[in-house]
Amino acid sequence: MFKVQFMSIHARPRPISHSCTLEKTKYLLKVSADTRNLKLGKVLHGQLIKRSAESIEDVVIQSNSLINHYAKCRQMSLACQLFDRMLERNLVSWSSLMAGYLHSGLSSEVLRLFKTMNLDGTLQPNEYIFTTVISSCSDIRALEEGKQCHCYVLKSGLLSYSYVKNALLYMYSSCSDVQGAFEVFETVSGSDILSYNSMIHGLLEHGYLNKALEVLIKMVSEPVVWDNITYVTVINLCKHLKDLNLGLQIHNRIFRTGLKLDVFICSAIIDMYGKCGKIFSARNVFDGLCNHNVVSWTAIMDAYIQNGCFEEAFNLFIQMERKGVLPNECTYAVILNSCAELSSLRHGDVLNARIKKSGLSDYVIIGNALINMYSKSGDVESGHQVFSDMTYRDIITWNSMISGYSHHGLGREALEVFQNMLAAEEAPNYVTFVGVLSACGHLGLVDKGFYYLNQIMKGTGVTPGVEHYTCIVGLLCRAGLLKEAESFMRSTPVKWDVVAWRTLLNACHIQGNFGLGKKVAETILELDPDDVGTYILLSNMYAKARRWDGVAKIRKLMRGRNIKKEPGVSWIEIRNNIHVFVSEDKKHPHSSQIHEKVSELLSLIKPLGYVPRIDTVLHDVEDEQKEEYLSYHSEKLAVAYGLMIAPIGGPIRVIKNLRMCDDCHCAIKLISMVTNRKIIIRDANRFHCFKNGSCSCGEYW
Repeated sequence: MFKVQFMSIHARPRPISHSCTLEKTKYLLKVSADTRNLKLGKVLHGQLIKRSAESIEDVVIQSNSLINHYAKCRQMSLACQLFDRMLERNLVSWSSLMAGYLHSGLSSEVLRLFKTMNLDGTLQPNEYIFTTVISSCSDIRALEEGKQCHCYVLKSGLLSYSYVKNALLYMYSSCSDVQGAFEVFETVSGSDILSYNSMIHGLLEHGYLNKALEVLIKMVSEPVVWDNITYVTVINLCKHLKDLNLGLQIHNRIFRTGLKLDVFICSAIIDMYGKCGKIFSARNVFDGLCNHNVVSWTAIMDAYIQNGCFEEAFNLFIQMERKGVLPNECTYAVILNSCAELSSLRHGDVLNARIKKSGLSDYVIIGNALINMYSKSGDVESGHQVFSDMTYRDIITWNSMISGYSHHGLGREALEVFQNMLAAEEAPNYVTFVGVLSACGHLGLVDKGFYYLNQIMKGTGVTPGVEHYTCIVGLLCRAGLLKEAESFMRSTPVKWDVVAWRTLLNACHIQGNFGLGKKVAETILELDPDDVGTYILLSNMYAKARRWDGVAKIRKLMRGRNIKKEPGVSWIEIRNNIHVFVSEDKKHPHSSQIHEKVSELLSLIKPLGYVPRIDTVLHDVEDEQKEEYLSYHSEKLAVAYGLMIAPIGGPIRVIKNLRMCDDCHCAIKLISMVTNRKIIIRDANRFHCFKNGSCSCGEYW
């Protein structure tokens, strides 16, 4: 009898006697394969070489065992050499080598071997071989080859095997052929829990939420036992549907069945509650966990971010590290997205440095999050550097870069990235064309915008939605074609939202078309009587026309509807401290020096042609008083403080909660010239990058 220490990696194996049976050898080779004990397998291989097999059948069995051993030990060259030297092969020979290639990530070799087997013609593939080949098609997204295998399976009569059916389901889903997967699911009998898991996950991943819900309803009526993967998948469906009631039912089902909760189920529940706006429920689930790992910490951070609690997410990140839990690539991606929403470039830079040190930079999810963070923090150049350094890119990578450039008014750069995307044979999607059409709008490329909308989108199978049509409205407005924009909106059978109409209203405000603006405002207020942005824009238009009776009327309407204009607030982060300013701010510890700095800057730019835009003041007061109101708007105060305190030569970065006013825009352009500083302001509409007396928005925002 062979003792246990014979199977140890460190123990020296005893020689196998000639009386050792083939069955014992097969058993030992299986043990060496299952334990990935390459050393033991080689010793057994050597012993087999020394003794001659009694028959051809024995040779085949021994060779198959050795191929299986070397394949599981990731020694595919040795496994292939053995296979090539075999004078006779059976289905196990082919199956073992194919499985080895599959598990070694060499799926193309599986397909090559399968074609060779078919050309040989002496053996008919069995259900195990078909499962391996179909799984390989999934790995390399080889849909056509997968369809051919499907036909072959049908002819062979092997589709009744559940693992063959499940392999086909996964293959079609992986290759984005959701219809093909659904046909297999519906037409082939015998769905088990793996079938349901694959089908719901595939539909969910490709956005077929209602279809996934139908499959869930069918699964509930079937006598199948749910596993942990089922619960995670179904809870994720509830999250994407934002269906809190369904989520609560699934959560209650878990309690009723007495299922032992693992961290993945709990994390899915946390994520679901967060997506449904129930942050306290998410926190209760998190706090109820006995052990927190990186998955649960990441889930609760994401839940807070989903609900706009960005600083709380940062605090959780710090707590996690204090507990000794190391962040993974998903954690970093989540917290970088929090930096993006806060426009916290300093924190983002620190995280980027830590990511590089931890060796996680190559993850696509991290590259995407870094591009997003840098773009939303006003440093699109660093975002492009991350983009350029990425070895692998997915659709989110390309979309993030196109959108980043577009939001900064860099239309040419956005369109250049789009052309590179097409050259890389990455298929654009719905989001891609929002960025592309927005870029056309920044450049005023009317013909090109309609070409992308009517030709390119159609050719790539992307159906235009309200966001794309809104971009076209913005494009027409940017080109000064306000009547054409209105006609486009009135004639296009789209359910226009407030955002689209306000795009046209904003253009009327910029270009001084009071008549059309009033008409558009009435349309918006029919859709949403409480839309504060519309009241403000209409009031601004009345003020520009010096129609103070109109301004008073708008203010009366707002009071009657209890609609309050959000006060303008600007903030700037300097040396780890955030400084917040409101108009005419005198609460800051250095307010007197800041006001002096503003006065100094205004005196420097007046000789360059700066004239206060008093027509933007919404008060019927003397011009001198209007000029005083304008001088100390929150963004001017923030910029002045940045010039006082920030490191010399570095860019000034300011965030404002509302649209930047015309006067501040004009003033800060000239301030960037006299101070020779780059000033970046992120307002409610877009980024403004001021440099050498000009702005990236091209005077249109």
